[in-house]
Amino acid sequence: EPTVRSIYRGVDAFKTHAYDSIIALGGGSPIDSAKAIAILGKYGGEMRDYKFPRVVDEAGLPIIAIPTTAGTGSEATRFTIITDEDTTEKMLCVGLGFMPTAALVDYSLTQSLPARVTADTGIDALTHAIEAFVSRKANLYSDAQALSAMALIAPNLRTVFADPTNETARESMMLGSTLAGIAFSNASVALVHGMSRPIGAAFHVPHGLSNAMLLPAVTAFSIPSASVRYAQCTRAMGVATQSDSDEVANQKLINELKALNADLQVPTPADFGIDKEAFFAATSTMAEQALASGSPGNNPRVPTIEEMVAIYVSLWE
Repeated sequence: EPTVRSIYRGVDAFKTHAYDSIIALGGGSPIDSAKAIAILGKYGGEMRDYKFPRVVDEAGLPIIAIPTTAGTGSEATRFTIITDEDTTEKMLCVGLGFMPTAALVDYSLTQSLPARVTADTGIDALTHAIEAFVSRKANLYSDAQALSAMALIAPNLRTVFADPTNETARESMMLGSTLAGIAFSNASVALVHGMSRPIGAAFHVPHGLSNAMLLPAVTAFSIPSASVRYAQCTRAMGVATQSDSDEVANQKLINELKALNADLQVPTPADFGIDKEAFFAATSTMAEQALASGSPGNNPRVPTIEEMVAIYVSLWE
């Protein structure tokens, strides 16, 4: 994942020639890197100067994004995430300046992805869609993208994990990922992403994987404040029917998210190799970093530091 030092190396390389644009080929990390290089290469300064709450609407160098995962949706968003190695903080950078000029979206570029990357990026995309729909910043436009994304991703994620050559499922995942990116670029992500970034920075867990670890617990925490919205998510995913009550639908959602993690072989923090004592010692700092990112404030149920610490701890139960 991109770090401040890797971005500075990219900026140095950029300055060696009179480049007029950047082509970003790859998953979220290369595309996020290109976004940061496009801004720093044009305006200079330190990466930390551009982190949220600053909104970077100044136009950077043009970027053509070509995603090879389904995925982060970064090809269609105004966000980038850069890790500060000195503080282990994953810095959220926001603004139209980080939006690619064009995106070339071709599902065939995802067919060689390993199963683990397919699963992790797929859950990331599903999380984008769910969080955009329940976000306090949700709107009619983002809702349309988010619901369509869930309908495309949820029925196909297990299929592409088990059968990476299934072109129909790959195509649905790729389109769903881009739509989910458009959704959260217009409605923002929420508590899962806010709490996920610090886990990734402190313990080097891939972003989609840390999202997956958190998604069932955060969803259960949040449902009481948005039961109707979460029930709509469940129906869009094909997990509940229109005749199911919201209460029944929401229980089905929790069960499905847990089952999805099991089917996609998502490890627990312990199975991933994280030291329990080190994790528990870091929970308060991670909760503070999560809150500082602004994402928890978009959640339908805005948590306290203590509630986020409790969710972190629950991942070991």
